[in-house]
Amino acid sequence: MCGRYVMAKASGDLLSHFDAKEVEGTPPPPSWNVAPTQDVPIIAERLDEGAIDRHLLVARWGLVPSWAKDVKIGSKLINARSESILDKPAFRKAAVKRRALIPAEGYYEWQKTDDGKKIPNYLYSENEDLLAFAGLYEFWPDPSVPEDDPGRWLLSCTVLTTTAHDSLGHVHDRCPVIIPPDMYSDWLDPGITNKDDVQKLLKAVPEPVLTPRIVTDRVNSVRNNGPELVEPASGRPD
Repeated sequence: MCGRYVMAKASGDLLSHFDAKEVEGTPPPPSWNVAPTQDVPIIAERLDEGAIDRHLLVARWGLVPSWAKDVKIGSKLINARSESILDKPAFRKAAVKRRALIPAEGYYEWQKTDDGKKIPNYLYSENEDLLAFAGLYEFWPDPSVPEDDPGRWLLSCTVLTTTAHDSLGHVHDRCPVIIPPDMYSDWLDPGITNKDDVQKLLKAVPEPVLTPRIVTDRVNSVRNNGPELVEPASGRPD
């Protein structure tokens, strides 16, 4: 799964990396401990004056389906199993209409030991300083806000996960689906709406090559933040 991650890049860096046109909303500050229900930057392609443009949007992490009665459901939908997104009611519409890239520099996972302890690991790429999690986004109408109020619509997102193999499997059995740069356009393409085509996209995503690093348990608390959280834990080998 993916329950915490790092996103400290400036908006300008994200626009450049993802070849996005503009920012919609107020991007959150840099964070080395992004947690569920917080606002996060996402990349999506939108129809703008007859043309499809790529934008940086700001979404709440934890998808709230359009039919949800309460925003609280989002805290349970921070991740979506990629194997079932085309069938699950919470995700199937977004899977064919509202796919996104969720920028991250790396993410945290807790490795269980034989004695029951959980060791925090930071997983990152040694070759890429920016990753793109496969994501879905959705708009939810807040019933407590007037229909003509622009603030009525909550934009939220979820991170897709898959089975972890090889070097990552010993840390956790699930990991985020990471879209490589040469697949950004296909994943974001709003013209791909057929379930079989979306399934083919997911199957074509290569297994990520990431490095796990044991870090301090200060990351366990969402109150802690700062670049020191991704540094190797004292006395631990990288």
